[in-house]
Amino acid sequence: MFVVVGVTGGIAAYKTVSLVRLLVKAGHDVHVVPTSDALRFVGLPTWEALSRNPVTTSVHDDVAKVRHVSLGQSADLVIVAPATANTLASMAAGLASDLLGTTLLATTAPVVVAPAMHTEMWRHPATVHNMEVLRARGVHVVGPADGVLTGGDSGPGRMSEPEEIASAALALVARSGDLEGLAVVVSAGGTREPIDPVRFLGNRSSGRQGVAIAHAAAERGARVTLVAAHLDGVVRPGPGIEVVGVGTADELGRAMDAAAPDADVIVMAAAVADYSVASVSDTKLRKQDSPGALTLELRENRDVVAGLVANRRAGQTIVAFAAETVGSDGELLDRARAKAARKGVDLLAANAVGWTQGFESTQNALVIVDRDGTVAAEVAGSKDDTAHALLDAVLAARAGQTGLSG
Repeated sequence: MFVVVGVTGGIAAYKTVSLVRLLVKAGHDVHVVPTSDALRFVGLPTWEALSRNPVTTSVHDDVAKVRHVSLGQSADLVIVAPATANTLASMAAGLASDLLGTTLLATTAPVVVAPAMHTEMWRHPATVHNMEVLRARGVHVVGPADGVLTGGDSGPGRMSEPEEIASAALALVARSGDLEGLAVVVSAGGTREPIDPVRFLGNRSSGRQGVAIAHAAAERGARVTLVAAHLDGVVRPGPGIEVVGVGTADELGRAMDAAAPDADVIVMAAAVADYSVASVSDTKLRKQDSPGALTLELRENRDVVAGLVANRRAGQTIVAFAAETVGSDGELLDRARAKAARKGVDLLAANAVGWTQGFESTQNALVIVDRDGTVAAEVAGSKDDTAHALLDAVLAARAGQTGLSG
C-alpha cells in the first residue's frame, strides 16, 4: 500500500520515526513529506533511511513528475503525525503553501491526523472549530492522548503512540467499502417540543454522535440519509449524505417512517423527547398571566423505535441508543440489556450521561449489546471511534443473519 506520512513541526516528530518504521516493516511503500519546521526536529537523512524513498519539502523539486500532486494522487492512505495546531488550521483553510499542503489537497485517500500540542492550544475555540471542519470533511482523528507534555505540563494534547496510530489508520483502509451497496438511515440531534412561539422543551444532545455515524457509514461506502434535529451548526453533515431536517419528535418519527422502508440499516442516535406539551400556546406565555407558578400538561410521544421494529422488513438491521444516568458500569449494562429486549432491536448502544459526560463532547463511551443481551462491543474514545465500532458491530450482526453483510 502507498502510504504518505506527513510530519509537521512539533517535538512529537521523534515518535513518528517509530510510526514510519512500523509501516515499512509491515510491507508498505512509505513516502515521508515533512514540513521545513519538522526537519528542525528530525533530519531529512533519517526519513530517507527509514522510508527507503527520497524525501523533499518543496513543491519545486521533481517538477517533471508533478510531485506536488502526484503524491496525493498515488496515495492509498495519508497520515499526518504530529499534526500541530498550525497544520490543522492550514488543513481546515485548504492552504497549500508547501508539499504537504498540496498533497493533502490532491488526495482522495483516507486522511488520518494525530494531533499534538499543548492543552490550551487543543482547547482553544479556533482549534475546536478547525477540528469540527476537518471531521465534517471526513478526516479521521487519532488522539490526542492525556499525559505529560513538553515543559512539564500535563493534559490532553500528547500525540498518540505510533502503534495506536498505525493500527487505527490501517484498520480504516481495511474496512473501506465494507458497507458498499447498503442504505443506512441515521437520526441525530435533539428534538424540541414547543411550549409557545418562543420557548420549547429540549435536551442537551449536540448531534455529534449521530453525525459521526453518518460520516463513517458514508466513508465505508453506504448510501446515507441523515434525519437531523437541530444540529445548529455545531456539527456539519459531510458530502454524500442526504440530510432531512426535522424539529419535533413527531416530525422525526414521520421522517424515519418515510425513510425506513428502503433502509438496510437504521440507527436511532437522536435524543427524542418522550413528552410534548399537550396544548401549545399561540402567544408567548407571560409571567403576569400565571403569577407564582406555571403548570404544563405533558403528553407521551409515540415510541419511534417501536414503530420501526413493528414495521421492519426482512433483512433490516435496527440499532437504538440509550443515554442513562447510572452509578456503575454494571448498572449501565443491565439497563442496556433490558432496553434491548424491550425494544426488540438488533443492537442497542448505551452510554452513561450526566452533568459533565455524554452530551456536548467529542468523546464517548459505549457498551453495545444484541437482542439477547450479549455484549457485542465496548468502546471508548472519540465519537468517530465509537461510530466505527458501532458499524463494525452492525456488520457482525448482519453476517450472523444468513449472509446479510453486504
